[in-house]
Amino acid sequence: MKPEHYAMAEIARSPQERWRNATLLFVSTLTIMSGATISASLPGIADRFADVENVALLSRLVLTLPAVFIALFSPVAGLLVDRFGRKPLLIASLALFAVAGASGLVLDTLNGLLVGRAVLGLAVGGIMTATTALVGDFFQGPARDRYMGLQQAFVGIGGTLFLTGGGFLAEIHWRGPFFIYAVAILLLPAAIAFLPEPQRARPAAAATGEGGLDGRRTVLLGVLFIAAAVNMIAFYMIPTQLPFYLEHLGFAAPSLAGAAIGAGQLVGVVSSLVFAPVRRRIGLMGVFALGFVSSGLSFLLLSGAESYGGVLAAMAVSGICMGTIMPNFAASAMLLAPPASRGRISGLLVSSIFAGQFLSPIVSQPLIGASDYGTAYAMVGAVVLVLGLVAVAVRLFRWGDG
Repeated sequence: MKPEHYAMAEIARSPQERWRNATLLFVSTLTIMSGATISASLPGIADRFADVENVALLSRLVLTLPAVFIALFSPVAGLLVDRFGRKPLLIASLALFAVAGASGLVLDTLNGLLVGRAVLGLAVGGIMTATTALVGDFFQGPARDRYMGLQQAFVGIGGTLFLTGGGFLAEIHWRGPFFIYAVAILLLPAAIAFLPEPQRARPAAAATGEGGLDGRRTVLLGVLFIAAAVNMIAFYMIPTQLPFYLEHLGFAAPSLAGAAIGAGQLVGVVSSLVFAPVRRRIGLMGVFALGFVSSGLSFLLLSGAESYGGVLAAMAVSGICMGTIMPNFAASAMLLAPPASRGRISGLLVSSIFAGQFLSPIVSQPLIGASDYGTAYAMVGAVVLVLGLVAVAVRLFRWGDG
C-alpha cells in the first residue's frame, strides 16, 4: 500500500489554530541555539576538568556534541514522523530535552556531561524535525514565509534570553546554565493540548506526482543541505570560540560573552521579522546572498576588533545573517519537498545544519592553533564572503531563484 501523505492546511482561522501556532513558536525557542546555552560555561568546565587529557577540545565538545547526535538522528526522526505522525515524537522529545539538558546540574564527570549532551542531541533532532514538518503541514505560500520569519524571531528571542541568562548564571557557577533546559517541562502541557496531528490526504494524491522528487529538485536539495552545513560551520565559531577570544582580548567575564552572543541574536530577531517581505522582494537566492555576505563581513569585523564595542558591532552584523538565512533554508526545503516527504526532508535539513555545528570546532580549532583567533575568523569570513558573492551572481542571472 502506498503511504499516505499530509495535506496542506490553511492559515489560522480560529482560536484553536492560534493556540496551535503560538505553541509551535514557543517550542521553536528550544532548538537551534540550545547547545550554545552553556557557551559561557566553557572556560569554567575547562578549569573544573583541567586534569583530563585533551580538555581544550573536549570542553568545547560539551557544547557541540549534541549537534552530531542531532545530525545522526534527524533523518531517522524524519522517517518516523512521516510514518507514525508528528505529535508522538515531538512530545517524547520535549520530555527528553528537559531531562537530558538539565543533567549537567548533577553529573560530575566530563564523560558524564558528554553523554547527557549526546542524549540532548537526540531530543533536539526530534523537536526540530517534527516542528519543521508541522510548519510545512499547517502553512503554504506567503503565509509559510511569514510564519517561518516569525518562528526564527522566536528562536532569536529564545537565544537572546537563554544565552544572556546563561552568561549571568555561569558567573554564579559553571553548572548554572544547565538549569535553563528545564523550561521544556512547561511546554509539554501546551504541546499535548494544542498541537493536533495534521490531517492526512487520500493516498490517491500521490498519483499527482507530489509524492516523489525529480532530478532537479534532488540536486537543489543537495546543494541546499551543503550550504546549510557550511553556514553553521562558520556561525558556530561564535559560541564555541568567542568566550576564549574575549578572554584573549582582556574581557574575561562570562556575562560579556553571553551578552555579545545575545546581541547578535537580538538583531537576528529584527531581521527575521522582515524575512517575508525581503524574500518577496529579492527572492530566495537574494536572501542567501544577503545572509552569506553579512556573515562574511561580521567575521572580518570580528577579526579586527580591539574593543568590546567592536565585538558587539560584529555580532550585530552576524545577526542579519541568522535572522534571514535560517528561515530561508527551511522555506526553500519546504518549497522543494513533496507533502509525503516533508518529514524526511526536514530531517535531512536539520541533520545538515547540526553536522555543521559539530564540525565547527573541529575545523576552527586547528586554524586557531596554527595562527590565532583573529586570523582564523578572518579566513573563515573570507570564505563565507565568497559564497555570498557567488549567491549575488546567481541572483543577478536569476538561476534557480524562487
